[in-house]
Amino acid sequence: MAKKRKRSSDAAAAVEKPDEFAPQRPERTLFGFKEKPADDEEAEAEAASKGEEDAAAAAAAAPFRNKEKVLVTCSRRINYRYRHLMQNVVSLLPHAKKDSKVESKQSKGNALNELLELRNCSSCLFFECRKQKDLYLWMVKSPGGPSVKFLVNAVHTMEELKLTGNHLKGSRPLITFSTNFDEQPHWQLVKEMLTQIFATPKDHRKAKPFHDHVFVFSIVDDHVWFRNYQISVPHNEIDKVDKGGLDKMTLVEVGPRFCLNPIKIFGGSFGGPTLYENPFYVSPNQIRALEKRKKAGKYAKKVKAKVRRKMHEMENTLEPDEFAELWKGED
Repeated sequence: MAKKRKRSSDAAAAVEKPDEFAPQRPERTLFGFKEKPADDEEAEAEAASKGEEDAAAAAAAAPFRNKEKVLVTCSRRINYRYRHLMQNVVSLLPHAKKDSKVESKQSKGNALNELLELRNCSSCLFFECRKQKDLYLWMVKSPGGPSVKFLVNAVHTMEELKLTGNHLKGSRPLITFSTNFDEQPHWQLVKEMLTQIFATPKDHRKAKPFHDHVFVFSIVDDHVWFRNYQISVPHNEIDKVDKGGLDKMTLVEVGPRFCLNPIKIFGGSFGGPTLYENPFYVSPNQIRALEKRKKAGKYAKKVKAKVRRKMHEMENTLEPDEFAELWKGED
């Protein structure tokens, strides 16, 4: 039986050997396949040839991400009213972290700096209460500073005021400042610290993408006054804004209220060189001492008046009355 003749195509296929491995598939991304450069070795050589300038330019071109975190804590033996104020501030700042109380001593700065490092926070609001009467607020940037020490006056919490305003918890606020913040350098520093601490970072996991309230910081009589207002817009029955409704927006106060009297600005975190000292600051102890002196002066005046009255009566005795014993014998 004759053998079967081979075809030319079979011969060509027998000569050409197929590839052992299939070509590598390009990397898959969310937007399709990512094509690799033709020559990987040349691309690696070009990447290695780029210096530090290109790396710095790439880092500068990267978008800025605000990773601000604020540690809010207080000292031991704090008053209930001041504790409620601290809780109101925490509720207004979704990027805030709470921690246990810290002993109010000279070594509190070291303990708070360690806490800031452990909790990965870049700022701190420390409410320090003394004599269960006076409240001091430390506003600190860690670890390099600066730090500002305030005396807190005119405290009114949300629960105490019972205001009608309300806003979404965790929403981003609009921060406004009065024009006199730009007049002096120490107020400019305070404005920058308030902006960094009270501004909610964009795309924060606990923040809501809404602007429905306003933080107002104003300087009156060398004091920083804080107010929180809700942005109220009139709605119709379908829950839509009427035409021209944006022109009818009003501000309704939410609370809390407090007043900050700056004492000193330090160059470091909870200490360091003094950059500014308020010449008009009077401590609460001196104010109470003056009030006691006034009260003591009133009492001393009363005692002196009684002594003068007795001396006057002794010097100017009355003559005996001739009718004093007229009716004694008729009893």
